[in-house]
Amino acid sequence: MKTALALRHVHFEDLGTLEPLLQARGYQVRYLDPTVDALGADAVADASAADLLVVLGGPLSACDEALYPFLAAEQRLIAQRLAQGRPLLGICLGAQLMARALGARVASMGSKEIGFGALTLTEAGRDSVLAPLAGVPVLHWHGDRFDLPAGAQLLAGTGQCAQQAFARGPAVLGLQFHLELDGRNFERWLVGHCCELAQAGIDPRSLRADGERCAPALAQAAQQVMGRWLDGLEACAAGTVR
Repeated sequence: MKTALALRHVHFEDLGTLEPLLQARGYQVRYLDPTVDALGADAVADASAADLLVVLGGPLSACDEALYPFLAAEQRLIAQRLAQGRPLLGICLGAQLMARALGARVASMGSKEIGFGALTLTEAGRDSVLAPLAGVPVLHWHGDRFDLPAGAQLLAGTGQCAQQAFARGPAVLGLQFHLELDGRNFERWLVGHCCELAQAGIDPRSLRADGERCAPALAQAAQQVMGRWLDGLEACAAGTVR
């Protein structure tokens, strides 16, 4: 059986709607919590051996390793995976950590981008696995941004954050936005991040209503995006993609 290992920083920011899809595609899904699980040789070996590594989001900055030392070890683990060229998906914080591992700058935007909004796909993005997201509001929840890593293709942006997604070959995909949101669990996000919402002046009632309206279409599009990406990985593994 194939394995998918997900690095999870806060419990409610999990694989969401992507988990049952992975399971249906024959992946055994496991979580590793870098905040409490040691990222020593055994964890590095697990991450190297997994058929797919997913680095999920969290309320930290990718540059916070002085405050949260586990981030330095996680950064090394991600860098090793990138050096292997094996399938790697990063979401929000995960994409920022990937960008840093690839030598790109990650910095504060000076404001928060929180809420549902559609992406602007680049020409490369319209021809990529992200094509099903055209016109579909996705969940944004971040205050940092990444520069485009060297050798990567920019796939999407928004008016507030020009770098929302990048691909580096068929096996590496970084998403600043949250593709994985399961609307049934969105209340956990609202409670878990209630202080951030209050500081940003965002009414959770408005965000909840937006989630009820937008989450079903996002879940449907996410299945298509992830399905296309996994199809591409399998084609590469089979040697049918040049």
